[in-house]
Amino acid sequence: MPYAKDHKLRTRERIMQSATELFCRYGFDRVSIDQIMHLARMTRGAFYAYFESKEALYNESVHATLRRSRVARLAKAPFSIKHLTALVTDYLNLCDLQHANAPGPEAVLFNEIGSEHAEIRQVYEEAYARMRKILETRLTALARLGRLPFAADRDIIAQKARAILASLVGAVAIAKSISQEDEQREILAAAQRQILEMLGVEEDAGAQPGSGAAR
Repeated sequence: MPYAKDHKLRTRERIMQSATELFCRYGFDRVSIDQIMHLARMTRGAFYAYFESKEALYNESVHATLRRSRVARLAKAPFSIKHLTALVTDYLNLCDLQHANAPGPEAVLFNEIGSEHAEIRQVYEEAYARMRKILETRLTALARLGRLPFAADRDIIAQKARAILASLVGAVAIAKSISQEDEQREILAAAQRQILEMLGVEEDAGAQPGSGAAR
């Protein structure tokens, strides 16, 4: 029986989906082509009919999912404290990190710290720059609207964005590296409080700074 016209496209997408899930969970070095193809329910021999190398697949799987990520949705969301802090609470969540079916490509920031692969470092830098730009855009807009307790100054905004990313990535990286669940949760909770305090918002992640009223 001949294959449907879109068989090759659907097969390629299966490989991409499997790769994205594994790469985002475990990082480039801890994922093999065999594991990717096993998850896709295909043989290793079929891999090279669709991708030149694991590096090429990694690069494509990260970039192909940028539009579907939580940070991409943040870029299109209304300008509110709630939408901004949702990014923090989404990422600082062990259940999400361990069990999500479609982790976002920003997970590269958690998994590829210090990678020695030139291609992976480039993807890492692109992911970092992308997240920082979106955060800066959000912070600037909210500061101009008077919803944050600091000025919409370029240097201040840049430093806030860097600090948020450093706290977020560092906390998740540490939490993923230890086995004690109670300590994992304490690390993530402490980082969340630190980030919200940095933004000057209430711990319910939805209040205007200093007001306690939900926005």
